Amino acid sequence: MLHHSKTYLEIDLSALVDNYRFLRSKLKPQTKFLAVIKAFAYGHEAIAIAKALEKETVDYFAVAYVREGISLRDAGIITPILVLHPQRDEAEICQKYQLEPNIYSFSLLENYLKTLSTKTSKTCPIHLKFNTGLNRLGFKPSDIGKLAEIIQSNPSVKVQSVFSHLIASEDLSLKAITQKQIVTYFDIVSKLEQALGYSFIKHLTNTSGTLNYPEAHFDMVRSGIGLYGYGNDDQWTKQLKIVGKLYSTITQIHDIDIGQSVGYNQGYIANEFTRSATIPLGHADGIPRSWGKGKGYMTINGKKAKILGNVCMDMTMVDVTNIDCQEGDQVIIFDKQDTVEAIAERTGTISYELLTNISQRVPRHIVLSK
Repeated sequence: MLHHSKTYLEIDLSALVDNYRFLRSKLKPQTKFLAVIKAFAYGHEAIAIAKALEKETVDYFAVAYVREGISLRDAGIITPILVLHPQRDEAEICQKYQLEPNIYSFSLLENYLKTLSTKTSKTCPIHLKFNTGLNRLGFKPSDIGKLAEIIQSNPSVKVQSVFSHLIASEDLSLKAITQKQIVTYFDIVSKLEQALGYSFIKHLTNTSGTLNYPEAHFDMVRSGIGLYGYGNDDQWTKQLKIVGKLYSTITQIHDIDIGQSVGYNQGYIANEFTRSATIPLGHADGIPRSWGKGKGYMTINGKKAKILGNVCMDMTMVDVTNIDCQEGDQVIIFDKQDTVEAIAERTGTISYELLTNISQRVPRHIVLSK
């Protein structure tokens, strides 16, 4: 293990595999599994995680952008990769790296087909996204006829899958909306299959949808946050294991007298004697300024040390007045899911943002806990 004087994000691949197997156990044997590893695998380490999941014979990976897919291919990943948000003029590079684009608009489809018609005689897989209520990306149900006609007249492409995205699958108070989306999606894929004259992979559920709506698993499910240990609900999160644990160290301790301040703009002014410990992590590393002024905390020798004043770019100061500690001691930013969830709630955000905020300048330390 790295020495405690280092700042690092520990990536537990054994926990990752356990989470994958737990989620997989909720599926029928024939249902495929797509692992979402966009945004550096939700702030973790995409290549190491992809390699671990590839050994588990995951069926698909998904990334947000082409450059993420290229990084995986350059690292030797051979599993099919769906690019969720390809940009225009990327058809040729998708073909070169065997990346499968999500086509979500007629303009993107037209640009893609134009490029392919001059570059290849092979049939290239594409994925189609339909908007069933999220209103972010996707074709409309009324586009089915025109879309099928264009695809049928272009033998350079074949539809590999058709998918949509649920609005609030983690919120059971909005169950009626989710169920309406499921019905809408089923109607779309049924009509499109009939119009195209062939079948394709159907997938709708994210992690919460997979856990809460087994009737909507269709041919494949997608999971991102669940792989990393978060089920968007306490009952599910308790059955998952945290994959990323963030650690640092105390670099200096200051005695702060009454009336003295800590950090920029006198973010904390002592009204009693205070001991302040400086930690070499700041908002450039992923510790948001919203954690400042006591909203966030770190753990030192088993005790919570609230953040004093404003979080700096490279450093954060915490209150160790009542903590027996010294310079060089280990600091735990988080090593449990409930810590991440608690800080997220206190600072008005969600676990996704806290995890993906972790800067790439924080070293990743890969471990196997078993």
